Amino acid sequence: MTTHHPPIPFGSSDLRLPGDLRGPLLEHLSDLHRKFSNRGWGGRVGFGQRPAVIVIDLAKFWTEPKGQIGTDVESIVMSTCRVLDAARAVKIPVFFTTYAFDPADPPSPQNRKLRLDLHAGDERQFDLDSRLARRSNEKLIRKRYASAFKGTNLHEMLASLQIDTLIVTGVSTSHCVYATCRDATDSYRVIVPREAVGERCELLHEVNLLDIDLDLGDVMPVVDVIAALSNF
Repeated sequence: MTTHHPPIPFGSSDLRLPGDLRGPLLEHLSDLHRKFSNRGWGGRVGFGQRPAVIVIDLAKFWTEPKGQIGTDVESIVMSTCRVLDAARAVKIPVFFTTYAFDPADPPSPQNRKLRLDLHAGDERQFDLDSRLARRSNEKLIRKRYASAFKGTNLHEMLASLQIDTLIVTGVSTSHCVYATCRDATDSYRVIVPREAVGERCELLHEVNLLDIDLDLGDVMPVVDVIAALSNF
């Protein structure tokens, strides 16, 4: 008997999986996870001794659905806020990222893939979503690239704090979240709270979340991450 799989509570309605494909696809991904596990993939890294949280790109440019590439990420913001509450309660370091928009930057080849409708004066679009309630001692990293590590001093800041575990939340699963996890995995234990990451496209979210769980870090329910944080 086929299990019922409701649609994800975020993303763009026109980029969701067709209802008749969702169940079979998710069951196939679950089967792939089992088969990879039998080959030795997907082991658990667990939490170390000194975790930090990084919130990827939950700025207005991405969280306001009416924006050029914005979408409904309400549930992701709310789940991230739950993780932030738990981290702040035990004084775990918190970092945020957003895009370092500068209209004077020269174009790159990647600009041909996605033409953003941005102009001088649009910098405020990259302010963090106010619901995150960033505190003055929580570092905001303005980045030019997908990974929070590329072209920034994030690694040095984490090293100075002796961080060994990075909890990654935000958007988007297939791009900036994935790239950050990829760059983090050789130096840090990576934890991804399942409900606190996402993107506009359901298929890309599910496939990349599987890849993260198999190769880069532990994808865990938010409630389990919060429970683990309460022990620090």
